[in-house]
Amino acid sequence: MTSFKSGFISILGRPNVGKSTLLNRVIGEKVAIVTEKPQTTRNRILGIKNVEGGQLIFLDTPGFHEGRSLLNQRMVRTAIASGRDSDVLLFLIEPSTLHLEEDRKMVNSLKGTRGVSFLVINKIDLVRKEMLLPVIDQYQRLHPFREILPISAITGEGVDQLLQEILKVLPESPPYYPEDMFTDQTERFWVSEIIREKVIQQSYQEIPYCVAVTVEEFKEHPEKNLVVIKATIHVERDSQKKIIIGKGGQKLKKIGEKAREEIEALLKTKVFLELWVNVEKNWTQNLQAIQRLGY
Repeated sequence: MTSFKSGFISILGRPNVGKSTLLNRVIGEKVAIVTEKPQTTRNRILGIKNVEGGQLIFLDTPGFHEGRSLLNQRMVRTAIASGRDSDVLLFLIEPSTLHLEEDRKMVNSLKGTRGVSFLVINKIDLVRKEMLLPVIDQYQRLHPFREILPISAITGEGVDQLLQEILKVLPESPPYYPEDMFTDQTERFWVSEIIREKVIQQSYQEIPYCVAVTVEEFKEHPEKNLVVIKATIHVERDSQKKIIIGKGGQKLKKIGEKAREEIEALLKTKVFLELWVNVEKNWTQNLQAIQRLGY
């Protein structure tokens, strides 16, 4: 009888190296929001990939960075905790902007864990192939990785090989999740993340780091083929609230329109979406507020 393999794979790396893009590529569904701004992912996001003979459970994690705020420190702890519990650790880097010392700290923070470690060089579609050899040489000296694999999460190059190598080292185990399940996140969570993504995409540089979204109401009306959603966008300062609302409320209206379109596609029904903006002074430095807002 052919054995079945199943296990957990943590995707680790600095902000903006493409962790969420890789997760979405592997799963074939949008299970993590993606923006050009760093530190977009705040929670541990789980995505499930079923393949012949195995179930690969991926954990997208917040980016490793120097945490100045309590929120940032909590995000880094979430990433480290995820890595300690996993069967495979994927350390993602991008070859065009190396941060060897920061990556050394990241690898050292997870030394002694039971997971098999792979170095995954992402964004190879953006560099010449000859640039990869010195990168591989530097990182081989950093840590004895089981495999070093170049990929492009955007184009998919090398991703199938990555999955094959992961499956080889996973333990024999029955599946942890039903075959038709691809994430463990709730609809309410995804609604809040979609809204936060649209806020980040539509706002200035300072906004992404201090935005949280809570869903206050999520009511289904099947007789009308309608879901009514009321959500609050939380920021830290009045100036940020003004930016998000925009002149005559136009920015908030655009955020709502973009979010509603994607939420309707997710829920496969019409959506009435109502958004408020709330100022919660310095919430990223307040542990109680961080926990209340879902982090």
